[in-house]
Amino acid sequence: MKLWSGRFSKDTDKTVDDFNSSIRFDCRMAKQDIKGSMAHAEMLGKCGVIPEEDAALIVKTLSEVWEDIKEGKVSFDPRAEDIHMFVEQELIKRIGDTGKKLHTGRSRNDQVALDIRMNLTDECKIIKEMILELMNNVLQTAKKHRETIMPGYTHLQRAQPITFGHHMMAYFQMFKRDLERLSDCVKRMDEMPLGSGALASTTYPLDRYYVAEKLGFSRITQNSMDAVSDRDFVIELASVLAIFMMHISRLSEEIILWATKEFSFIELDDAYSTGSSIMPQKKNPDVAELARGKTGRMYGNLMTLLSMMKSLPLAYNKDMQEDKEAIFDSIDTVKMCIPPFNGMLATMRIREDAMDEAVKTGFANATDLADYLTVKGVPFRVAHEITGKLVGYCTEKNLKIEDLDLPFLKSYSELIEEDIYQALKPETCVNRRNLPGGPAFDAVAEAISEAERYMDKASKKTE
Repeated sequence: MKLWSGRFSKDTDKTVDDFNSSIRFDCRMAKQDIKGSMAHAEMLGKCGVIPEEDAALIVKTLSEVWEDIKEGKVSFDPRAEDIHMFVEQELIKRIGDTGKKLHTGRSRNDQVALDIRMNLTDECKIIKEMILELMNNVLQTAKKHRETIMPGYTHLQRAQPITFGHHMMAYFQMFKRDLERLSDCVKRMDEMPLGSGALASTTYPLDRYYVAEKLGFSRITQNSMDAVSDRDFVIELASVLAIFMMHISRLSEEIILWATKEFSFIELDDAYSTGSSIMPQKKNPDVAELARGKTGRMYGNLMTLLSMMKSLPLAYNKDMQEDKEAIFDSIDTVKMCIPPFNGMLATMRIREDAMDEAVKTGFANATDLADYLTVKGVPFRVAHEITGKLVGYCTEKNLKIEDLDLPFLKSYSELIEEDIYQALKPETCVNRRNLPGGPAFDAVAEAISEAERYMDKASKKTE
């Protein structure tokens, strides 16, 4: 018998029960539901809404229910409408009518708003630790290769010399922003909605601040209608996770390219690669490809949540039950992607020889020739044109600029001297870019030091 069946004269059709039920996915909030119910019951006793001995029995029994769930002694009933009803029914089964007092002054609307906030907060703590581990992995790779020179790209064309360390530090910055967005998102989850009732609070003298303190919230929600119908924090988290996976996908795309014979910049470890059922020579970057592919479902979950909420009138509507499958899938996808991705990064071999060869072809030092002439007084646009003509000639003759002898170079500009050959070396090109945030060895070393200081602070915050 349903706990809300008093108004109805017939049983709900089975297809409606199945359609309406959410326990198959919201059962993962059992811990938070029981924790919230214990705090609510304790408060009811403290405020004299129910006898203190009844509140104590409810709290004790709920604790036992949770222990039995953890130990597998109690299984979730698929016939239960949701986790909230299941827990309450289990409580009533054990202590009878006293258990029926638990829901005093509470609606499932504010109850689920509480549970989802608590659940997502707990999940965010886990994901933050995983992202920190990923950031540390990226940082260690950058540190090891801060002087490994490679070509940087724009439009997927070789552009200017950089270092592999500098390249990896770009991803460190992306993941740092992801971590900070996640922390900001958690701040907006930190509001306790219980006491909002269905939409218009309650006539009982509840102590909302007491419940907030018991559950670790720093503040309570300020409007009962908003409290039960707000899912901004769910959408925000879905957005944060989608952006994070977009960054994972970008790095995945580069790893996929770098692992090809055409690039050969890296070699993936056998433990993080797969083979072909027909082509024995293949070594496929499936971890990177799957991470790239799963990013699409993250975008889909975000769009599901935005579309679900876009035209809902205040306050609660059943549509909002759709929030959980989408956000839980996003959370599970991120938690599933990070460990193998991290392992792949930590074990991949960097082909410094291939990077060195690549940076010496494709005219990555052309801008440095233009800068060389500009420093000597040639207007940049003229220097750009001179360099372009030299590149055109070298392309036609299959030469590098540094292959040309000095008299030939002087035929394009008398200002070119013997020091041009030193200026065009990849190490020179990189180290002359010694601005903060640049690719010079010293600049990358400083960026790494700053990142290490950040990681030290960030790690202490999660302890």
